[in-house]
Amino acid sequence: MKLIKGIGIGLSFTIVFLLAMPKAKADDWDRKTVFTFSGPVEVPGNGAQTLPAGTYVFKVLNSDSNRHMVQILSQDESHVYTTILAIPNYRLKATGKTVLTFSERPAGEPEALKAWFYPGHEWGDQFVYERSQAIQLAKETNETVLATPVATADAPVEVLANAPVEAVAPSGETVDTAVVVEAPPVETAAVDAPVAPLPKTASDLPLIGLAGLLMLGCGFALFGVSKLNS
Repeated sequence: MKLIKGIGIGLSFTIVFLLAMPKAKADDWDRKTVFTFSGPVEVPGNGAQTLPAGTYVFKVLNSDSNRHMVQILSQDESHVYTTILAIPNYRLKATGKTVLTFSERPAGEPEALKAWFYPGHEWGDQFVYERSQAIQLAKETNETVLATPVATADAPVEVLANAPVEAVAPSGETVDTAVVVEAPPVETAAVDAPVAPLPKTASDLPLIGLAGLLMLGCGFALFGVSKLNS
């Protein structure tokens, strides 16, 4: 009887674990991070081009294999200030903690947002500026800056997500993005035999919910059996 009761309790803990999983996955996926700026910061993207000192929330809106869309929101997340195109760059080595880096500007000019490092990744997300901004930044900082010919301040997010990306050298010349960007290695798993692909679903929540209900039913059934035999 103790064995049956133990199984029922174990199933209950499994249900709690399964129901807790989606939130943990969501938090890791959007990489929600809160930053406080002590001074004004120049930012690229669709929206505000300079943010005043204050507290902001950074989130990944969506992520493809070779580019991310990053949103900067107000502290209460009620307002989106800008949506930025960012390119994962393996040349930007991880620091082991969440960090923003900036390009130093001449005195009196706001610092320019350069890259975002998120814990658990061995690379950083390098932000892409509109070409006119990128040319100015490259000259002022003597660094190559990622750029797009699209007018980002007025571009819909869908256009920005598919915008071409180039790199601008301090000389103002356009150079190959490979000079500054190295894509993170693709993680692959060894497979002994071909496996038929599973149908895609919009979310894992229905499957997790069904598994939870089935385990809950099994738990109640085992508990009833233990009562009858006690």
